[in-house]
Amino acid sequence: MPEPRVPGGASDELSLPCGESVDPRSLDLGVREYDCDCGSAHAVVMDVHPPSRFVPESLVEMLRQTIETDDEFEEFGTPHVMGVVMEEFPEQIVSEDRSDDGNVGYGLLWVTDFDSRRLHEIVVELLVELMDHAISHADSDAAASEFEEQMLEFDVTEFVDQYRAQRDFESEHDAAL
Repeated sequence: MPEPRVPGGASDELSLPCGESVDPRSLDLGVREYDCDCGSAHAVVMDVHPPSRFVPESLVEMLRQTIETDDEFEEFGTPHVMGVVMEEFPEQIVSEDRSDDGNVGYGLLWVTDFDSRRLHEIVVELLVELMDHAISHADSDAAASEFEEQMLEFDVTEFVDQYRAQRDFESEHDAAL
């Protein structure tokens, strides 16, 4: 027997930034990008995806030690990363809370108007900005100066190329470095 189309029910379609829609149940945990009927690929992120999808675990751990969260999440993680992205690109990201839907394996879902490679670059750029802001509040001028020097040499595109090459993004089993 088909489920009734009740708003907020498990059969609701998610409206994508491009205007198309997708059944959130069709996006399993291994999906990192959705090939849409609009002809574009959209990055897909779920709360169960680790932030190390975008940056090395050592950096994630440093961010967790540095950033205090005042929400329902115990530590800095993917929801915070995507929150920062949504602040910068509110019209290009849709999010959905599916925590009450037992038909999916995630609680929070984000789908972007850009592909997973572009999202990766955006995340790295925003995390660098976040670190730059944090270091500007440090008591050490030497640390701030050293960070600025390192950032002059840092190439986001090259980093993303190397990071993605070291991880298997073609498989749903990509692992943290």
